[in-house]
Amino acid sequence: MIDISVEEIAEFVSGELNGQSQIRVTGSVETDSRLCEPGSLFVAKPGEFTDGHEFIASAVEQGAVAVIVERFVEGVSVPQIKVADSVSALGLLAMNVLSVIRAKNNLKVIGITGSNGKTTTKNMLKAILSRAGETIAPIESYNNEVGAPYSILQVTEKTKYLVVELGAGGFGTIKYLANISKPDIGVVLKVGLAHVGEFGSIENTAKIKSELVESLAPDSIAILNYDDGYVRAMAEKTEAKTLWFGTAAESDFRANAQAVSVNGTHFDLSWPDGQVSSVNLQILGEHHVLNALAAAAVAYTLGVSKSEIVSALEQMPLAERWRMEVFHRGDGVIFINDAYNASPDSMKAALQTLAQIGRGKHRTIAILGEMAELGEFSRHEHDAIGRVAVRLNIDELVVVGQGAKLIHMGAEQEGSWGGESKFFTEIDQALAYVRGMLRAGDLVLVKSSNSANLRKLGDDLVEEVS
Repeated sequence: MIDISVEEIAEFVSGELNGQSQIRVTGSVETDSRLCEPGSLFVAKPGEFTDGHEFIASAVEQGAVAVIVERFVEGVSVPQIKVADSVSALGLLAMNVLSVIRAKNNLKVIGITGSNGKTTTKNMLKAILSRAGETIAPIESYNNEVGAPYSILQVTEKTKYLVVELGAGGFGTIKYLANISKPDIGVVLKVGLAHVGEFGSIENTAKIKSELVESLAPDSIAILNYDDGYVRAMAEKTEAKTLWFGTAAESDFRANAQAVSVNGTHFDLSWPDGQVSSVNLQILGEHHVLNALAAAAVAYTLGVSKSEIVSALEQMPLAERWRMEVFHRGDGVIFINDAYNASPDSMKAALQTLAQIGRGKHRTIAILGEMAELGEFSRHEHDAIGRVAVRLNIDELVVVGQGAKLIHMGAEQEGSWGGESKFFTEIDQALAYVRGMLRAGDLVLVKSSNSANLRKLGDDLVEEVS
């Protein structure tokens, strides 16, 4: 956050100021009072279960020098800025602070959206661009109407690159975030079935994702996935210059010769000038190749050298905690913990990676939990994943949780298995079973949505043998 007076903040958010206008915010902007520090601005945001106004005293005690509120609170010793909606005010503040920074330096903003791969691509971009200058990118998946502005407000006058994740919460949500961040480069990775239960159809998902390219200025650049038909169609919806990444010959940034092993993922990257670089990612899974292509396309467009791009990608140890994270247990069992999140697309990709790596070398075991937010598509998609596991010749399937039971049923009904799939309603039951059946050389995938909480099961299995 830049050094700014509360009077300027009040102007930025069209708020009513009560208190000394000369007080300056020199620290972070926080919606969690526990994270406030000397010089912070605290945004009192009403929540589903708690109200941020109740924690103003705590924020001040932690060092907050001003607060944004939806109602004035008595007894507060620091300036209060009253607004109609604190979340909207957070967005306005982010938009205006970003405008101030852009007026002072040549800050470039990269906006990323897609049903899968946003966080991985964001982390890849940060790894690359940090070599060229101060780069701000979201922590975890801070990509909604609170998380994205919060990330934007981390910028300083020294920031050279800002990477913003634009998460979809429904029609208009990506447009809202794009209007705040005004990306110089917009990236669309994939249109898939994640959140399809909320949006109603994959076509609606595509319309929501296309809000990013529709919001780009004519002098901006849209970097799009040529392999995805829904994304390819977005070129007609933007006035920005379009660049393509993918495996098709039409792609400006193209991957071929993909290969996956337990040590990582290889591919050859063809650049727009015709040169080819061999890339060896430590990150596991062919589905991450497209993420790497997107990151490379952005960095190349911003002037980063090919050698720096490849070096940064190759030195990344993992995409993110619990995302295709590989552990070698002391007794010879290998784990892939990918239980941060799951959609039908990412579940299939993880299973394909398990099958590719394990084929002829390891007994493959998939521990799978529920894929959340699928709505009316949930039954069909869970059933389909069970059938995919059979067709990929996964050796053992362990399904955990009532919401995932149809994975087990789909596998059983595929017809080529006889007891290789086991179903458990509780994590502890599954953990006990898996503990008793593992042996040296096994390759184990743990995959589910965050809400299924299989991350801990994966961690427990890894930690049992040093």
